[in-house]
Amino acid sequence: MTHVDTPQITSAHSSAGATTPDDLFVTDRMMSIREMCEAFDVTARTLRFYEAKELLFPIREGQRRLFTKRDRARLKLILRGKRFGFSLEDIRQLLDLYDMGDQQQTQLKRTYQIAQDRLNAMIAQRDELTEAIEDLKEQLAWGAEIIARNANDTPN
Repeated sequence: MTHVDTPQITSAHSSAGATTPDDLFVTDRMMSIREMCEAFDVTARTLRFYEAKELLFPIREGQRRLFTKRDRARLKLILRGKRFGFSLEDIRQLLDLYDMGDQQQTQLKRTYQIAQDRLNAMIAQRDELTEAIEDLKEQLAWGAEIIARNANDTPN
């Protein structure tokens, strides 16, 4: 029978002080779900959701989830992608490319294309919103003019 070492969880903070976000990607230490929640400002439900969607693959030790350095890097990419408005499917594709191992060239090219498409969509949304704001301003000005005119026509 082969002996498998059980990962050891250590505190998210060193004796010298709090761990910086960059330290999370240097250490090979496992992190608990609570530590991941604190480090990335997400809920346990969020982490379980990403696990269910097969975006994260924590090690299961009974009921406990232990997250590796790879999981932390993947979560960082997921959160960045969500912040940029990428769909979970876009994020999944990028994460799959990340695992290909071609010095991340394929992932970089695909990320660039998805980001360019997202930027174009955001610019179009902004332009539509700017137009809607201008239309609303015109309607408000027209309404204010009518109200003022009617107020002047009203006998005292």
